Amino acid sequence: MLKILRESLLNAPIVRRGDYYYFIHPISDGVPQLEPELLEEITEHILGIISKDFDKILAIEAMGIPLATAISMKTGIPFTIIRKRPYGLEGEIRLSQETGYSKGELYVNDVRKGDRVLIVDDVISTGGTLISLIKALEDTGAIITDTIVIIERGDGLSRLKDIGIDIKTLVRIDVTEKGVTIEDTHE
Repeated sequence: MLKILRESLLNAPIVRRGDYYYFIHPISDGVPQLEPELLEEITEHILGIISKDFDKILAIEAMGIPLATAISMKTGIPFTIIRKRPYGLEGEIRLSQETGYSKGELYVNDVRKGDRVLIVDDVISTGGTLISLIKALEDTGAIITDTIVIIERGDGLSRLKDIGIDIKTLVRIDVTEKGVTIEDTHE
């Protein structure tokens, strides 16, 4: 299963950013182009493993957007984008996030106490973004029914599990100068 995803990861170009080898992939970067067959395969797989008890999908900008769009279209459930800039709307939640290669602020709008949310993201590396987001949502009183991340890399998933946060991922990879290695597929 997840044949298209696995194949696309194994063929992903690798670039070096300082001491960090970075894979370039349609799900994490939108480059090379995101083929409908890949998005369809991932969406169908997600819908087979998540709880269906949510009334809102939250997508982390930018690459969570195509995933949330596809899930929204299949389920009829609306989605909200967690943005990298503020809008100053009433109830806007500001949180600091740190990834394996950047720091910044994220802004959540249109999430209220009692909302049952599905969080969708493309990659987990350090877990910094999800830790901040989940804490902010819990502080708001939103109910996180599931969190799904397509690609797992690094120790972020184990960091989250160590503090009691359950995240579902589809594939675990390692990246070296030689390319992507698939360590596990969570089916």
